Amino acid sequence: MSESIVRAQRLRTLFVAAGAAALLAACGGGNSGTAATGGTPSPSPAPSPSPAPATVSVRDAWRLADQASFGATEALVADIRTQGRAAWVAAQMGLSASHYVSGGGDAIHKNTSNTGFCDQAANAGANCWRDWYSSQPLLWDFYRNATRNADQLRQRTAYALQQILVVNNLDVEGTYGLRNYHNALLDNAFGNYRQLLRKVTLSPVMGDFLNNANNDKAAPNENFARELLQLFSIGTCELEADGTLKGGACSATYNNDTVRNYAFALTGWTYPAGGATPYGCWPSGANCQYYGGDMVAVASFHDASARPLLSGMSKLAGSTPASALETVLDSVMQHPNTAPFIAKQLIQHLVTSNPSPAYVQRVAAAFTAGSYSAEGRSFGAGQRGDLAATVAAILLDAEARSESPARGAGKLREPALMFTAVLRALNGSSDGDALGWWWGETLRQHMFRPPSVFNFYPPDYPVPGKPGMVGPQFGIHNANAALERLNFLTYLLYWGGSDPAAGVPGAFGTRIDTAPFEADAADAAKLVDRLSVLATGAALPSGTRGRIVSAVEAFASSNSANWQSERARQAAYLVFATPAFQVQR
Repeated sequence: MSESIVRAQRLRTLFVAAGAAALLAACGGGNSGTAATGGTPSPSPAPSPSPAPATVSVRDAWRLADQASFGATEALVADIRTQGRAAWVAAQMGLSASHYVSGGGDAIHKNTSNTGFCDQAANAGANCWRDWYSSQPLLWDFYRNATRNADQLRQRTAYALQQILVVNNLDVEGTYGLRNYHNALLDNAFGNYRQLLRKVTLSPVMGDFLNNANNDKAAPNENFARELLQLFSIGTCELEADGTLKGGACSATYNNDTVRNYAFALTGWTYPAGGATPYGCWPSGANCQYYGGDMVAVASFHDASARPLLSGMSKLAGSTPASALETVLDSVMQHPNTAPFIAKQLIQHLVTSNPSPAYVQRVAAAFTAGSYSAEGRSFGAGQRGDLAATVAAILLDAEARSESPARGAGKLREPALMFTAVLRALNGSSDGDALGWWWGETLRQHMFRPPSVFNFYPPDYPVPGKPGMVGPQFGIHNANAALERLNFLTYLLYWGGSDPAAGVPGAFGTRIDTAPFEADAADAAKLVDRLSVLATGAALPSGTRGRIVSAVEAFASSNSANWQSERARQAAYLVFATPAFQVQR
């Protein structure tokens, strides 16, 4: 091996080690070289930033692609620049959903044999649990849709919603039910949040996950009622319209009596009809466990007493399960906390971990009004909770579209978005199989298996050494994870990714293709800049850029028969290893 190649490999090792340390310390965010999560947020609403320019720059088109899709591609950036920001968002909202389709059906909940479903000869096999009970088939579809399909904004919005309205395969088993739940998030991604909450409340998967199916009206389980308030709608502290604490301190939005009243109000629901067991259904009058539709009302299971709720509303005496549910939904949708609470979380998932109060307030206003207009386009149906209006307000706001993001702007790129962004940028795709039990587990984000109702990471996780700043994704990040991110790049670029796995339906593996970049290999600087634009939207800072170019130039026709390929892989590895890529800005 030539001395120049050895020197290039040593430089790569030193470069990525320094980058991993910078990433762990949260001090390498963005093309300016400033901290991704540094600075202190303003305690009061700031004035609106200057509007973004009408002409879409490469940097802005890349940033919108990075925020609204599973990763920028050269074609996607060009498409946004051609259509314009608002037109592209509107077009994306008009695309049909790519649904979850893989895995078994409802036979697991129609089994009347005394023998377990997977113990029966017709179903026995190593893949029975995987195909009928697990979330693995959903994971295949998730990464296939994310890396290859056109409805990127819908997929990305549903991904944000599934991290707020959490269910998991650790507590609920039933592939077809999990499939139904996540398809509902896709179908309602640009609908109304009230309708989505209704769908979630009546989901038998959620009914099992948070114990609201067949809930005892005499002593109801409080899990779903509590999380409906704490995580799905209003949060625990009273908020101003801009998402800051009302009066500057936390005043509780509810107490345990409130939770109990909601738990009583939400009794009276059982599984949809269709399930069967050899032992009969329990309790008497309920349907057997079954996930093929919304839960159905059983009046005798419902607490019909009057119960005070929030927003000045009450469940009336003599209520039915259906009428009580409508009152519950009205009470949380009308609560002044819901708009800023949900708006801020969606901003955190799509754009930045620490949005300014003014940004939150503008998005919350769109949520409340149910409408939003930008660049001659109107979004939303004019009803409180409209998600099309809310998502458009998040993505088209001047704070999201600023050409020069503030020092505290951006967020750590979580593992799943790191996987897909690299794959999409490098002309790759994945059937998902390697990104679950292997890379998902390694980087603590195995899709559809978050450890609790609080998701993979909490939305208020503090960034070490940055008082007042939060970095949710840092909740699953540590020194080992920083190095494993680099190992993932090694896996794609130097190990060749994964071949199709036997036994995985429609498998095509996980691979990238750097051949299209080899056309620029003769000019190392041009190659590095091209990849830098794909990874960060602009050329890297001069110091970083210079070191990468030097490492790439070490491969030449004089020392490598495949120098073009070597240069393309070396450049891609080093560019995507930079904190400028690992932190989204």
